[in-house]
Amino acid sequence: RQRNPKTGPCQAQPAIIKGRVIMVAPLTKMMLASLLSGAAAFSAIPPSQMKARVSISALSATAEDAIGYFDLTQKATVDAIAAAIPDLEVKPDLSWSSATVAGQAASLDGRDAPGPANIAWLSSLCVSSKLSALTIFNGPLNDVPHLLSRCFVRDDGNLQFDLDFRPRAYGAYEMRDAEGNYPGPETLGRDAFTYSGNRKDFDSKFGTEEVAAFLQSTVASLEGASPNPVPPSELDLLTSGPLKVSVVMPLTDGNVQTVAAARQQAANYWLSWATDGGHEHRPGAPVNSQYVYDTKFRQNCYGGLLPVYSELFGGGDGATITAADSGPLDEAYVGGGS
Repeated sequence: RQRNPKTGPCQAQPAIIKGRVIMVAPLTKMMLASLLSGAAAFSAIPPSQMKARVSISALSATAEDAIGYFDLTQKATVDAIAAAIPDLEVKPDLSWSSATVAGQAASLDGRDAPGPANIAWLSSLCVSSKLSALTIFNGPLNDVPHLLSRCFVRDDGNLQFDLDFRPRAYGAYEMRDAEGNYPGPETLGRDAFTYSGNRKDFDSKFGTEEVAAFLQSTVASLEGASPNPVPPSELDLLTSGPLKVSVVMPLTDGNVQTVAAARQQAANYWLSWATDGGHEHRPGAPVNSQYVYDTKFRQNCYGGLLPVYSELFGGGDGATITAADSGPLDEAYVGGGS
């Protein structure tokens, strides 16, 4: 099948924030609160050290403590991002300080930073005992990947972890075969060269060997992890990047710690790219083209997320939380104003 990049879906440096690595051994609420209170920054964890620095425990964590841990570390991550991007502002009318989703306490910290800071939407979402998700959509001024970082407790009691750096230009990733090959010009015509160029651009700037090694090391460090058995929807395939992680694992202390550390490191990569300044588009047509592409891409992300949250929370609450987590889909963002 051919995909039109204008109607279909739509791309390391050292850590730039100085601070301590937020690592916790036993998952006790008192120790978590003591460690994380006042934490304003985090540091990169080199992939080579990931497995050594995170101990794997056979003890089972509870869903409440696991999601609570993810929520605390996620809030520290958002604080670090806000410290590095001062223009990032809370959107009170799009945030929840206290709500209920499927009978569970829920909160959503929605922010944006229009203009040069170039953050179209940041959502830090938590549903107690069920879900922790950080979603960041960039504005059209650069080609930095969007970030998806999500973990939730499935109905069978296992933990699912989804992590993705979503490319900003269409690379026909959903057409990749089992051997990792893509259709050529005999199938896609001259568009095949455009899509190939977009893939190479992403790999050289963001999907580097370092980033790939970090993701591989993370998955290898997870106890009893296996690929997500639920087939992705068409829209999920269209919006996923080539390095996406989607795995299911037992809910253990060690897995919770490893996932939390990986989510922090992924955010660290994203932040280093977003504040680099070397990924900006030339003014004019490239920015406008990126905006048109991103608008459709975000609509596709909403469509891909809806069945996931509907399965987790039921049709009504699932639709509500999907809309909230996805943020405004019709924002006039080009040039700044929100």
